[in-house]
Amino acid sequence: MTSQNVLVVGANRGIGYGFVQQLLPQSAQVYATYRSMASPELAALAARSQLQLLPMDITDEAQIVEGLAVIRQQVERLHLVIYCVGFLHEGEIQPEKSLQQIQPERLLRYFQVNSIGAVLLAKHLIPLLKHSERSVLACISAKVGSIADNQSGGWYGYRASKAALNMLMRTAALEYSRKSPKTIVALLHPGTTDTRLSQPFQRGMPPD
Repeated sequence: MTSQNVLVVGANRGIGYGFVQQLLPQSAQVYATYRSMASPELAALAARSQLQLLPMDITDEAQIVEGLAVIRQQVERLHLVIYCVGFLHEGEIQPEKSLQQIQPERLLRYFQVNSIGAVLLAKHLIPLLKHSERSVLACISAKVGSIADNQSGGWYGYRASKAALNMLMRTAALEYSRKSPKTIVALLHPGTTDTRLSQPFQRGMPPD
């Protein structure tokens, strides 16, 4: 991968930051996005490496276009893009345990972050991923987005938005196979991770 260019979307912390740490030593150029302010850890990493930071709120299509335009000014192609943005809880917004807890504006927030942002990214990435070498567009999904696997219920917004992500990217993969045939579109289930997203739900998990 020493000649490959990489973009990690949602790299401020958690899984995205972990990918950046792993990919930096073995990539030609790594780009990493953050929503509003780079975390101290990500900023420090950029200060001592070839990592370039880009502001990008994936709920704003204009910011996606602007961020990719910056990349296109510097490199002709990307080889690996990983979408690590995910939303489960924040402040008053917590996973719903019953139908009575569903609120439309909160459902919309789940879909904006977990589903729509990824497909908007896929919409604008084709010029950077369409080239003669293999490229990969990978999105972090979740097993709870599986309809067949849902045996316990709850978490309406998160489950539905991850199911939507799976369908959107499956559909995008079919279009990419025609427009950018060397691109692999992948959805990844990372399991339960020791991150801020999963922290409130780690009870009963083994330490490893």
